[in-house]
Amino acid sequence: MNRSTAPDPDNLVLTGLAPIVSPATVVLILGSFPGVRSLEQQQYYAHPQNQFWKILQAVWPDHPLPTGADSYARKKAWLLDHGLGVWDVYAACEREGSLDSAIRAPVANDIAGLKLPKLAAIAHNGGESFKHARHTRTLGVPVYQLPSTSPANASWSFERKLAAWREVFDAHKLT
Repeated sequence: MNRSTAPDPDNLVLTGLAPIVSPATVVLILGSFPGVRSLEQQQYYAHPQNQFWKILQAVWPDHPLPTGADSYARKKAWLLDHGLGVWDVYAACEREGSLDSAIRAPVANDIAGLKLPKLAAIAHNGGESFKHARHTRTLGVPVYQLPSTSPANASWSFERKLAAWREVFDAHKLT
């Protein structure tokens, strides 16, 4: 199977991004699969309208998110410093565009294989990711469904999303 990281009109099989985790990860945030912009830039939540980074900044307003040319590498360190990890439930899939509803033939990531000694919770970012809760519950930690930060989830206000995300982080003493 030929896999690529950026959309190719002749090959719709895409490969996701590597996990951002460390032995200190307390809460693992699982998305479904990176969107087109994220795959192109090789960065989680790269679409400017995705509210992921904005929500995290609002949770920790006294710890500014890095900006500038090398900001993504520093954002990954920022996540880890806050006890967070990020990955997706799918390692690969076929898809045109960025919508979860367009995902076909998904291949699951080996989440249990991460071996995170301090893992206290899994937080699924959206409904497609949460479809895998039956698998993530086998890890023996609380599993949450958070409202998607995607711009496609316009039915939830930013404030409502933030409250839900903050509640999970509060429950695991990350705020």
